[in-house]
Amino acid sequence: MLRLKTGTALLISAIFVACGGADEASDHEEVGEAEMAAAPATMTDSGCFLQGATMEEAAERPSPLETTTFSVGDTEGLICYGAPSARGRVMVGGVDPYGELWRTGANEATAIHLEGPATIGGIPLEAGSYSLYSRPGQDSWEVFLNSNFERWGIPISEEVRQTEIGSFIVTPESTDSMVETLSYDWNSTGDDSGEIVIEWENTRVRIPVTAGM
Repeated sequence: MLRLKTGTALLISAIFVACGGADEASDHEEVGEAEMAAAPATMTDSGCFLQGATMEEAAERPSPLETTTFSVGDTEGLICYGAPSARGRVMVGGVDPYGELWRTGANEATAIHLEGPATIGGIPLEAGSYSLYSRPGQDSWEVFLNSNFERWGIPISEEVRQTEIGSFIVTPESTDSMVETLSYDWNSTGDDSGEIVIEWENTRVRIPVTAGM
């Protein structure tokens, strides 16, 4: 599995234009839409989108910007996400309640950037950039992909949902031990297949990815 931290410059294709944030009062406090609209959007040399912040500022947030790269077939991919920590709180099913939409990260929308075509969770995607969010449940998670990625991660409003591409169901697993900080990792299962693995606290979900459409 390959996972790169914020400070690492990712020399991936110019198609990677997205991920990142503005200062947050807390990991889960909603920032006003007017405030975020006024904040300048920037592209970073990591390939991640930031709203009203520099890479240095994003690295100092309570939920710092993290990146994960992956390769499936001939397609290179990049995931950008804010990585909150539990810090003694119950997060999945607590602060992030079951049955409600969650950005599945912090700060800006969690984003996936594809240099070529790929199929994620059974949804065929062309080369481009997409946001990811979810509706966690105790027995299943619904994961959504959306073409609108250059935005603050909340609210996931009806306007945001108008650009949804599709959704799929994954089954949560228990982790072997407590995972303090949210992580996205890549698990290759073959030359043309793999999994995006999301872990936080005692929960793990696997999102299948295959090459091509």
